[in-house]
Amino acid sequence: MEFVSEFFFTINRVTNDSCLHSGANSFLFTQYKYLAAFTAVFAVVIFLFLGSVHRFSTESQPCQYTRGKACKPALANAVFSTIAFLLGAATSVASGFLGMRIATAANARTTVEARRGIGPAFAAAFRSGAVMGFLLASLGLLVLYVAIKVFGLYYGDDWEGLYESITGYGLGGSSMALFGRVGGGIYTKAADVGADLVGKVERNIPEDDPRNPAVIADNVGDNVGDIAGMGSDLFGSYAESTCAALFVASISSFGADHNFAAVSYPLLISSAGLIVCLITTLFATDLYRVKTVDGVAPALKLQLLISTVLMTVGVLVVTFTALPHEFTMFDFGEVKRVKNWHLFFCVTIGLWAGLAIGFTTEYFTSNAYSPVRDVADSCRTGAATNVIFGLALGYKSVIVPVFAIAVSIYVSFTLASIYGISVAALGMLSTVATGLAIDAYGPISDNAGGIAEMAGMSHRIRQRTDALDAAGNTTAAIGKGFAIGSAALVSLALFGAFVSRAGMAVINVLSPKVFVGLVVGAMLPYWFSAMTMKSVGSAALKMVEEVRRQFAAIPGLMEGRATPDYASCVRISTDASLREMMPPGALVLLAPLVAGTFFGVQTLAGLLAGALVSGVQVAISASNSGGAWDNAKKYIEAGASDHAKALGPKGSDAHKAAVIGDTIGDPLKDTSGPSLNILIKLMAVESLVFAPFFAAHGGLIFK
Repeated sequence: MEFVSEFFFTINRVTNDSCLHSGANSFLFTQYKYLAAFTAVFAVVIFLFLGSVHRFSTESQPCQYTRGKACKPALANAVFSTIAFLLGAATSVASGFLGMRIATAANARTTVEARRGIGPAFAAAFRSGAVMGFLLASLGLLVLYVAIKVFGLYYGDDWEGLYESITGYGLGGSSMALFGRVGGGIYTKAADVGADLVGKVERNIPEDDPRNPAVIADNVGDNVGDIAGMGSDLFGSYAESTCAALFVASISSFGADHNFAAVSYPLLISSAGLIVCLITTLFATDLYRVKTVDGVAPALKLQLLISTVLMTVGVLVVTFTALPHEFTMFDFGEVKRVKNWHLFFCVTIGLWAGLAIGFTTEYFTSNAYSPVRDVADSCRTGAATNVIFGLALGYKSVIVPVFAIAVSIYVSFTLASIYGISVAALGMLSTVATGLAIDAYGPISDNAGGIAEMAGMSHRIRQRTDALDAAGNTTAAIGKGFAIGSAALVSLALFGAFVSRAGMAVINVLSPKVFVGLVVGAMLPYWFSAMTMKSVGSAALKMVEEVRRQFAAIPGLMEGRATPDYASCVRISTDASLREMMPPGALVLLAPLVAGTFFGVQTLAGLLAGALVSGVQVAISASNSGGAWDNAKKYIEAGASDHAKALGPKGSDAHKAAVIGDTIGDPLKDTSGPSLNILIKLMAVESLVFAPFFAAHGGLIFK
């Protein structure tokens, strides 16, 4: 009993007194103060731009899509779009914060359960991730539904204006997600790189060793970057895809006939997804119990497969229940006749394309397969060959996901025009609760291992948490693959909605206005990546110098007789992330405003298309290269095969080369790569929200 009491005292001291929980809270509250000021300013910008479309008139205007009918004034669109933006921003912030609170509570619990075995530890981590997944998915759905019903009290039968104003909800969600992903990514990777380069490479001490001054900042960063940022990111994807589908549906025969069940088809798909994910979760925790290390990865993959199969049935039921047998969709000025089974195929092809992307990502990032093992083997000749193999792997991993996205786009657009692409994106995100559970499981397991190391627990417990963490790295890569794939479809759907709202029937890529935008748009992901990568590098440089200084200046630190100054490292990460997240965010938010206002809707359309095409490629390759480098390092550290043992053990030249590759990949997979999918979504939804202004007053230079 004395040992147990001492153990729980140690856990409590490490998780609370050492600021894992309070450190994450402190950073998020500070970040949210900055974001509150930005949100207030940008809300004013939305109101002024949209209100000026008709000089803040309070008179009704002719509807754009329903001829001979009067719609609510532009001033109403300005007011309700602003309110929707604020709602989306608040929900995104709440999603990230609540996810972080769940994760910090689950970290120590997973460590405690690891004493009982791999199965209980897996169940604790996965159930905690599931709580976060269901909370975020249901919260986004609930707030959006309530907003539609409340806005409807004013708009009445003007569904065109109602759902146009609702698009502000997606803009608010993605705006917060961008800063959360970038800020959290800079925070966690600055600490991670500093801790690894000095601790593991120079000092040859274990990962998460309490002697390392950067270890607390590293573990805090896992919560604010991989949990809070990721939660806001996937919420943003869900909000934007739903808003795009609702807007396109409102200008179809659904909206003209005021068929609420049919217009709410996207919401019904997401609701069915929650039920399916609830059933799926039981397979991982009750019906299929993990008993060995080898059972962890199959259990997680089984979640993806089961949820996809069950969701296919759910989509079938919802489609034939909610939709009429035949209807018409808006098709860039034309009318396209669509049958309900067409939409069933659109949703399911997005759903199964997501599974294909997930399994492809797993193949290229899991150390159970040859690509990652080849990267690990390349470490025999140093860090340079490791970097070369990792980059090649990332580029190659783009092929299958892009083909899956291309097939989804072609089939869904052929069957149901831009609405088909919208619901295909929703199909890919329909199992978002399961995706979030699997994604959040990784950082929770990682922090559980850190707590075990800092608490001085036995090597056997650390092996169990490392096994959970290795599988979590792969699932995190799968989650990023889903996010990027869905972002491509969401952005294209938003792009189509923008083209419709701006009144463009055709976009000619040979037009100088369009082609200029296309070239500049394709450059933006590289500019954005350069800014975020340099931000991580600058912060990591300061972190490395601080960790080296403490090892040199604090007597007895290396021997474990002194306590490092954790607070100074936390301060370096916090200051760097808050300072460096602003320029990339400004680039993304200002680019559509500048292009639309000064160069017009044609140039802006080219800008969006260019950013979409190049952003998807860069995001997938960056995320998968980083994931492969990380798991190559863990493959050598685990030494589970003769090949891995020949490359190890920890501290060997091959292992040091793998650590260097991992530190290069950290900002790629956790900062630049995941943030790029927000870039392409945010630019598209911002363009849609401001489309009335650009169509009326844009193109000042060309005019």
